[in-house]
Parts: sequence; C-alpha cells; structure tokens
Amino acid sequence: MKKRFGLLLCTLTMSLLLVAQAHITIDNPATWTGEALRPYINQTVVFDVPMIICGNANGNYTVSPWRKFQPESHGYIGTADYNATVRVNNNCMFSISGISGYHRCGEKIIGLKAKVNSTSSLTMSGGSWSGNTRADLEAGIPDVGDYRLLVCGFNLENYYMTWGSMGADSYAEHQDQRAKISKALKKINADIYGLVELQQGNEAIAEIVSDLNKNLPGRNYKYFNDAASGTYQKVDFVYDANKVEPVTDRPAEDNTEVQNRHKMMCFREIATGEKFNYSINHFKAMNTGDEARRVNEAVAVVELYKSYSGSKSIKEKDVLFMGDLNCYAFTAPIKKFTDKGMIDLHRAFHADSSYSYMFSGLASYIDHALCNETMYRQVTGMAAYHINSDEDDKYNYQKSSDQTMFRCSDHDPVLVGLKLDSTLVYDPSPSINSEDVIEQGLHTLTIRNAYNENNPSYYAIFSIRGDRLELQPITSSFQEVQLPHTSGMYIFYIYFDGVVYQKKFFVP
Repeated sequence: MKKRFGLLLCTLTMSLLLVAQAHITIDNPATWTGEALRPYINQTVVFDVPMIICGNANGNYTVSPWRKFQPESHGYIGTADYNATVRVNNNCMFSISGISGYHRCGEKIIGLKAKVNSTSSLTMSGGSWSGNTRADLEAGIPDVGDYRLLVCGFNLENYYMTWGSMGADSYAEHQDQRAKISKALKKINADIYGLVELQQGNEAIAEIVSDLNKNLPGRNYKYFNDAASGTYQKVDFVYDANKVEPVTDRPAEDNTEVQNRHKMMCFREIATGEKFNYSINHFKAMNTGDEARRVNEAVAVVELYKSYSGSKSIKEKDVLFMGDLNCYAFTAPIKKFTDKGMIDLHRAFHADSSYSYMFSGLASYIDHALCNETMYRQVTGMAAYHINSDEDDKYNYQKSSDQTMFRCSDHDPVLVGLKLDSTLVYDPSPSINSEDVIEQGLHTLTIRNAYNENNPSYYAIFSIRGDRLELQPITSSFQEVQLPHTSGMYIFYIYFDGVVYQKKFFVP
C-alpha cells in the first residue's frame, strides 16, 4: 500500500511540475518585453519561440527572442526604422546561466526550458541548439550564387611584422595570428582579396601571399609592390594571376584624410576578357568628430572612380567598392555613395539581417560592399562569412594560442560572387533559394505556402537602394501582393518559420 501511495504521490508531483512549466509564446516581437515573465519568477517556463545568443563574452551569455542590431544599420537617426530598432533592442535581454559548452552569438536555443530568476535573468535546464555553429561554418563559405569570380574584402586586424606597436606583441603571438589568418583565407579561396590593416611595405603581404600559394596548390597569387614603407596601415590587393590580370601596372590611389588606404584597380577576367573596377578602402576610425572626415573620404573615393574608370587605359564603368568604412549603413558617408546611384549589397541581398561586426552586443556592418547598377547585374550573391563577429573575443590571437580560423580578426570577411558579362540583361523571373515560395504575375506577386497561424510570418519590399517600402503580415496561404508601379529593381522578402526567403524582381 505504501509503495502504491508513493508512486501515486510521485506521479502527482510530476504532474504539478509539468503544469508549473508554463509555455511562453511571443506573438509580437516588436512589443513583447521581459515584464511578461514577472508572474513566473521562481518558476520554470518553456519558450515556444527560439531564443538567440546575443552575447557570449568570457562565457557570460545573454539571450533574446531576436538579434540585437545597431539602429543606424536599419535607418537614419530619428526615422521610424531607427526608432523601431531602438525599441526592440530595449524590450528584452536576459542573462542566462546553466549553459554547458561554448556557443557562438547567433546560435538558437529551440524549446528553451529555464527557471525565471527575474524579468532579465534565466537559468537554462533544457532545450536543443540549432545553427551558426563552428561546424556549420567549417562546412563551407556562405552561398553567394553561381559565380565565376569570388571577391573578398577583409579587415585582418593589424597584420604587422613588427612587434609591440600594433598587432602582435611578439613573434610567437604573430605566428598564432598568421595561422588563423592563413586558414581563413584558404577556406575562402577567393580569386581576388582586398585586404585591410596590413603593415606598410611588402613584408606582411608577401608572407600572406606565400602562405596562400602554399596552401592552395594550383593558385598563382600575386600582389602589387606599392613601395610603401614604415609601420602605418595600408590596404592592398591579392589576386590569382591564373584567373585575372590587372589592367594597369599599379592601383590608382587617393590619400584624402588617410594615407595608402583608398586603392582601385581594374581587373580583367582572363577566361572572358570582361573587366571591372575594384576599390578597397579603410576609412578613418569611428571617433567622435570624424564623421565629416569620412564624408570627405567617400567623396574622394567616388571621384577617384570617375577619373580612373574614364581614363583611356581603362574605359570601364563597372565598379565594386569594398572595405572597412567605419560607419553604419544609414550614415552620411554611405549616403554619398548611394546618392551617386551605388547599391548597398548588404541590404540588397539581406535587408535588415546583415552584419559583419559586433560592438557592445549590437550586430552591424561597417565592412561594406557597394556597386553601381551595371555591376549589380553581374553580382550573383553577397554575404559576410561569420567566422569572427559571433565569436568570444577570448579566442583572438592576442588572448589565446587557439589556431583555428575563428576569431582571426574582429571583422567578418565579406564575400561577393561575380559572373562578369557586360551584355547582361535582367531576367525578370526571379528565384528564391530554389524554393517555389513566390510566383510572379503581371503586377502582383502571389505568396504561397508561407502562412502559419501559430507562427506569424511577414513579407517586406525593399528598393534596390535598401529603403523599406512595405512590411505586412502574411494572413492567408494564398496571398496576392501588389508590386510597386515605379519602374526599377526591387527585393522581396518573406520571413517564414525562422527562414528568410528572397526574390529580386524588375518592374519595367
């Protein structure tokens, strides 16, 4: 009898525990806050939405139902998009203990089970992990389409060959840095690299090229001897001479505000004879009062392009601007590019989800990729390779002997796929991740299979410049959406079941 009573009591206790584990559903991420958890303090809850790691510094984790972004990556100060990002950032962030092992920012906890310590503190006791792991990134670079040439812009975080000033403090520390950078560049396997924060002179870049040729047999990487000397930083190009050739002997250069940090070269693809201008840059650091100086740099870089591309030896309009511009998407320096018709590839391909850098727990991109419209027709894809920004800083080359490619820099490399074709005309029927989610009509798009009454989904329309024109919920399994009537290129996004689907379409 006692045994039966004990089993009954145990069953009853388990039932009460299950009842106590309330399920937390977040219907509207724009308005939900941690205050909703106040009734559950000292209780265990299960979140019905994925919780995302937003901070992992020194093993101190924070989670949120959404990624936190720098507001100026989403809108100009004072605009609705900027203010909405500020509100979302302020709504909820939880410190979380009980996490075992190492996890990167951007990893999701599915079905997080946790004790609510306060409206801003949780203790994890269950859940499964998904996405953005080191293993995921080791599996391959991001999808940037069916390219023929792969271009990479990459801030190497002070690749110096002298110790103690900037970069490594010793030869041993540099060898850790070298190993990490070499593995990252090998994994990327680009045809052209635009490298930032190189030590002047040729010793640093020569070492990088030597390692690339050793690690990637069949490649024939070369660099430009720019005769720069001293310890100040510079930018430079590394290119596979089997795939492309420089059209001029040396890159064109502008030294507005900073020295040796704005360079441009016209490359010719050997297989096709097609050309494009590649501009690699490193603008002044993001210090108070330097915005006007970065504006001057942006103006100068655009003027350099105009004079260089129109010269008799070049005569090529297509241009790709890349590099660490030390400013967010919606700031005055970037507006100097977009006002001249340049397209922000981060926003064109990824809208509000793009980032390459983390600062104070906020994701953003200051490593830019912009191009003119004729170049855009030849871009197969663009993505930041998140091997650095989502990592705990303790794995950098100055704080550990870790020699993986992860946290080889504080910036993510940015990749652009190109299929050069100066005769290219847009195909008006777009595709979206090989998924038949959107079907193009005359002046309507039909959204199919993207409605889930238990997990709200949305669609958004952006101009090719990155301006959001519309954001609406998807309310039926067969929903028609009116296209803009103004002629031009547009990007259409569906946010469904944790995945972003994208279509590019042209309105004649």
